[in-house]
Amino acid sequence: MRDFSEAPFLVIWEVTEACDLACVHCRAAAVPDRHPDELTTAEGRKLLEEIRRFGEPLMVFTGGDPLKRDDLYELLAYACRLGLRTTVTPSATPLLTAQAIERIHDCGVVRMALSLDGPDAASHDGFRGVGGSFERTLAGLRHARRVGLETQINTTVTRHNVHRLGEIAELVGREGARLWSVFFLVATGRAQAGDDLTAEEYEQVFDFLYETSKRAPFDIKTTEAQHYRRYVAQRRKAEGNGAAPKREPGTITRQAGINDGKGFVFISHTGEIYPSGFLPLTAGNVRRDSLVEVYRNAPLFRNLRAPDNLEGKCGRCLYRNLCGGSRSRAYALTGNYLASDPRCAYEP
Repeated sequence: MRDFSEAPFLVIWEVTEACDLACVHCRAAAVPDRHPDELTTAEGRKLLEEIRRFGEPLMVFTGGDPLKRDDLYELLAYACRLGLRTTVTPSATPLLTAQAIERIHDCGVVRMALSLDGPDAASHDGFRGVGGSFERTLAGLRHARRVGLETQINTTVTRHNVHRLGEIAELVGREGARLWSVFFLVATGRAQAGDDLTAEEYEQVFDFLYETSKRAPFDIKTTEAQHYRRYVAQRRKAEGNGAAPKREPGTITRQAGINDGKGFVFISHTGEIYPSGFLPLTAGNVRRDSLVEVYRNAPLFRNLRAPDNLEGKCGRCLYRNLCGGSRSRAYALTGNYLASDPRCAYEP
């Protein structure tokens, strides 16, 4: 596994909290209008230059809805010119036009991610809070494919859609997405703990993802379900590695060891530096602090990267370096970011 003490694998910049959707699970608790204290274009360019000091991390522009920023294309193009592998996660609103997708592609962006939380309009639009989002998502995915822009589909697993994951997976395949990124709920922002699954239900979803990965034409990764890596390792061991998934090994290998603050850093729309967008503990602000120095040396980040600091069964677990449990979920449900992940059923 890689040493993430010097540089992250993934950098996410929440360029704005503004969004015209009203998703029931929204981490950002997004609002319609942009915040007056957002990082400016000049500050954004400076931030991207600082990120490039890490080397070549994967750079994600997220929100809110990044398309709410008038300077989005300028910032995307600048990130690409700097040599950052750049992706963007727009919202499926009327702003996501064919022209917008073409401009994103022309900037040099390597992938566009869109969210699908149900296999039809009724389920997805109900989750997103705005009618027409489902059809706009499909139209966006199809136009991206026409212009040669690689796509990713993000799905947040909750009680509202867990019984329809099979249908969503089929839709991911039909729409030609390269990656299905499956998010597991963290009770922050508008997300409610009551919408989350139990630890045992997580294991059932892991089984579904693992079996799907053996035959799917797309990769599968999880977000805030670090223990899926433990599940995959157990299954492969039990199977003698004879039934390893067709594409999943590379995805799992790339994720190995990554956790909140460990291979991962999040910058808010106002420049706050967080270990994750789901872990609302700040270690500095890019307006006054070096992002590189904060990531490498801030006590919060150093604590999160030290597996010996983990408490409870996560601290005793054989898989603590591979997995480490969701630090965001531990904090959301216990108030202690070093506690055991309450949604892990495994007993060391």
